[in-house]
Amino acid sequence: MNRFEGPGSREAKVRYLDGDFQVLSPGSYVLCAVTSEKIPLDELKYWSVARQEAYADATISLERELQINPSLRQRNKA
Repeated sequence: MNRFEGPGSREAKVRYLDGDFQVLSPGSYVLCAVTSEKIPLDELKYWSVARQEAYADATISLERELQINPSLRQRNKA
């Protein structure tokens, strides 16, 4: 049985906090807001508190931030 099978194989409902998160409804994973990839809760490292979104990795998190705030791209060019 893999980690997404069985009774705990549902999506958790999570409240994202600064440096931590709170599980509101039990589950074994959350979905990446960009790719819809399943992220096991024990591997969840990247999220946005402001948007309450989870991300599969740092690159996806950065791209989402640049998508929402395009002015940040201009800062990197200066």
